[in-house]
Amino acid sequence: MNSLSGIYKVVFFLAEEFTIAPMRRLIKKHADIKISEEAAEEMRRIIGAYASELAKAAVDNAKKDNRRTLLERDIKAAARRESETVES
Repeated sequence: MNSLSGIYKVVFFLAEEFTIAPMRRLIKKHADIKISEEAAEEMRRIIGAYASELAKAAVDNAKKDNRRTLLERDIKAAARRESETVES
């Protein structure tokens, strides 16, 4: 296994392992409001899915450039592509 495959597997695992507490804190930063378990779980699921897609696109960037190291610019480029997709 090359190191980029390993990075992708670790990031995917972490995306699936986000906990609900940080989701609640994130929402509470914007309002003092009660948050249902289902709402926090849905936030976790959506953020996890987004992080997974972002990681995959960033790894693809590094592979395309024949690099074995994921760089900040790979993440930024992947995020730009994701936001352009959302805006379309």
